[in-house]
Amino acid sequence: MKAISLACAAAALMCCAISAQARDDIQDYSIAEALATENAKNILGDNIKFYFGAQKHGPVNKRFGEFGSNKKTNGVGKSDRQACEWVFLSALKSLRDRAEKEGGNAVVNIRSNYRGSMTTSTDTFKCGSGALMSGVALLGDVVELK
Repeated sequence: MKAISLACAAAALMCCAISAQARDDIQDYSIAEALATENAKNILGDNIKFYFGAQKHGPVNKRFGEFGSNKKTNGVGKSDRQACEWVFLSALKSLRDRAEKEGGNAVVNIRSNYRGSMTTSTDTFKCGSGALMSGVALLGDVVELK
């Protein structure tokens, strides 16, 4: 009888551990707040301009194509917001690098594409946080603005 009770307790603990690891909270975070950090200035520089959603920008001289970035970061020991802002900057850095490689000077129409669900906003980006990782997926159009 004692062995059965012990087995039931162990099974219950395993179920709790599995559900704790299965956390996948998807939140919106402020683009402006993430870009206002010292990390943003250090990581992104100012050679490539970023325009989110339908933000106004100058006339497009040349289009290089649509490119995506899907980044993850370790969220252990960080708040969801800290991890999401960090991984957002990493995703933008990837788009910046692509723009530089293609010969563009801006990435326009940037939108979130978390788990294939496209959302467009000039104010927020989507980030998913689990027990260990946080992730951001972005799509944007690399262009040369006049």
